[in-house]
Amino acid sequence: KKKKKKKKKKKEDHRFKHYLEATANVANRRGLSNLLMATPVPVLRLPKGPDPNSRGFDPNSPRFIALCRTSIPTSAAAESDPVQLQEEQHARSVLRERFLRCLLAMTNKKVQFQMHEKVNVEATFGASDIDVLNFQVSDLHTPIGVQKEALIRCQDVISFTFDI
Repeated sequence: KKKKKKKKKKKEDHRFKHYLEATANVANRRGLSNLLMATPVPVLRLPKGPDPNSRGFDPNSPRFIALCRTSIPTSAAAESDPVQLQEEQHARSVLRERFLRCLLAMTNKKVQFQMHEKVNVEATFGASDIDVLNFQVSDLHTPIGVQKEALIRCQDVISFTFDI
């Protein structure tokens, strides 16, 4: 059995090497040799949600409700007064837009995160998921070491700062 596995592995390695050589030949013919990667790069894949479009979790699920509660509840007075409701909705949309612009400005910048238990970490900000539940960061400097790539749960972050 071991010999069969070794033979199969060797065959797969040979196929992969052949594939890389063929790709390099095509790129060279097209004048794209400087665009080739020397080594394969691992891809970070996040788990898919139950939604068929993989856009997140069901808003009625207990998990979504627990993680994504609104921090500013709609006041009872606003529900009865349409003018006040409209003002509140406008204020929320302005705050949301400012936050999203802030996330956009943070991209590829060093960001300092202040987290629970007085833990301070620093990382290069990459992106946020669609629900803003996680931040993807690179070169995460923590008290116990450096992580090349990481996800930071937003619920663990108290505040963050970065230079503009």
